[in-house]
Amino acid sequence: MAMLALPFAMQAQTKFHDVELNDAKGAVKKIESSQMGRQQVINFTPEGKMQQEGMTDAKYDAEGYLQSAKMNARGMDIVVTYTWKDGKVVSQSMDMGGQAFSIGYKYNDKGTVCAQVMNMGGQEMEMPYTDIKYDAKGNWISRKSSMMGQEMEQTRTIEYYE
Repeated sequence: MAMLALPFAMQAQTKFHDVELNDAKGAVKKIESSQMGRQQVINFTPEGKMQQEGMTDAKYDAEGYLQSAKMNARGMDIVVTYTWKDGKVVSQSMDMGGQAFSIGYKYNDKGTVCAQVMNMGGQEMEMPYTDIKYDAKGNWISRKSSMMGQEMEQTRTIEYYE
């Protein structure tokens, strides 16, 4: 029986889906982001697994979707749990010292997050992203948001494997 060669677009690109978790797509090698003067660097293996400072105990399902991880933020260990639907993360929940906190994500027609909905102790706050700019590969590299009347710009530089 002859094996059919699948077109590249149909082949599983990576074993892990951490690039999608970071609202990006493609053969991403590194994402450097900056928001409110805070720099963050996330590296990805060729298999798509993220390597981020302060992240430990990552648990994946059989398809390579991150289910939970322990993050160290400002000296505090936080367990983050992710919920996925149709290959996109729809929410993440955190337990910060007994305080439950979740963030839901809304996507635009390009498949990019266009709003975050934060829920802290039953209080919901939606934060839409505006002025979204994309790189040549279709990943966002700049976006603005407004929180409590203050406008912020988030920028990022993406390095690719190809």
